[in-house]
Amino acid sequence: MGAFSGRLSAGSRRCAVITIGGLALLLSACTSSAKPARVVLPPGASFSAVTDSLKAHQVISNTQAFKLMARVRRVERAVHAGVYEFPAGTTPWKALTMLSTGQKAALRFTVPEGLTIPEVAGLAAEKLGVRADSFVSAGRDSMAASQVLGTRVPSFEGFLRPETYLVPADIKARELVRVMAEGFKSEWKPEWNARLDSLKMSQLELVTLASIVEGEARADEERETIAGVYHNRLRIGMALQADPTVQYAISLKKGKRKPRLFIRDYGFNSPYNTYLHPGLPPGPVNSPSRRSIEATLYPANVRYLYFVADTTGHHVFSTTYGEHLRAIRKIRNTGRGAR
Repeated sequence: MGAFSGRLSAGSRRCAVITIGGLALLLSACTSSAKPARVVLPPGASFSAVTDSLKAHQVISNTQAFKLMARVRRVERAVHAGVYEFPAGTTPWKALTMLSTGQKAALRFTVPEGLTIPEVAGLAAEKLGVRADSFVSAGRDSMAASQVLGTRVPSFEGFLRPETYLVPADIKARELVRVMAEGFKSEWKPEWNARLDSLKMSQLELVTLASIVEGEARADEERETIAGVYHNRLRIGMALQADPTVQYAISLKKGKRKPRLFIRDYGFNSPYNTYLHPGLPPGPVNSPSRRSIEATLYPANVRYLYFVADTTGHHVFSTTYGEHLRAIRKIRNTGRGAR
């Protein structure tokens, strides 16, 4: 294109005049985009392809001028691939700065408490465009999970922190899983380790029990009491008989959580079925909230061994099996139902 000389203003509007062979071009760096645009730049795309894409999305209006600006700024080979959000009013100068410094789009991703890996995968697919099968595969990678968490675990199940994240719009499944697991690690308090010693539990065992509490709790204030019941059962060697473990066992085989269990379901053959196998299951059955983790670390000092749900969002707790049966009959007789 011939030799060129240029003068770039330091003003806020970033206008630029380039002289090429005596021809003065006013770059359209003073012209802002009229509407917001999301542009996906694939890895390996040439700068010409980048400018064409920006033109097609109306981020810039003059591809030749944009290329000249990039040459003057010496950034035409510094464009980062990824997803970019250009707000309305973006100048070509600003757009070039975003591309050369990798200011990619960031999206909010909110993960509620109590979800399993496949359920988080579905949410990631819907909100972020992450392939659900890739997320499930990454989430169930035992070796990666053990390495990231620093302890032997069967998968990332239970260790994907429920939280609102701000992540790159082009984040990959394994990156997202790692971000969520690092979120769990950052939330874990050092003093909780001393408490684990008092409870004679490992972190995996604690999170596993907390996930059961998460699955059972309806009313927030009952978490400590529910945790107390399960700690009592563990102490005396009584089967936990927790519905969330059966639901998880079924979901592992059928790919979907069963919201309501029937009598035949309690015989479902799985090491996660705590009706068939005493003690804790092999691992967590969902991602528990911090509230459930704390309740499991510091359970209520109660004598209860049983509880049954009513339809008000609460439970009736009992010390003996006879009291438990009477509580069930009373709930049913009053038409309030029982789990």
